[in-house]
Amino acid sequence: MPSLIEPIQVSILAMLVIFLVLGILIGVIRILVHFLPYTPQPAPPPRASAPTVAWGSSQDEDHIAAIHAALAYHMGRAPQDIQIQNITSL
Repeated sequence: MPSLIEPIQVSILAMLVIFLVLGILIGVIRILVHFLPYTPQPAPPPRASAPTVAWGSSQDEDHIAAIHAALAYHMGRAPQDIQIQNITSL
């Protein structure tokens, strides 16, 4: 029966190597953080929400009809099956 000392020594050596590498990585990360500190990006300015346009407003009716037809064609449905409730400009 083989001795149990050898596998135990290999296991201990492997664990030591792993923890040594982890310690080196922690040290490298701490050094990098010291020289290159994290600076968060500034928050983007808030976008003003576009007003919604309801049916019958000053929006050109031809424009609404074109959007309706294009949406119906894209979805593969009949135009009378689709009801546009609001339109927002980008």
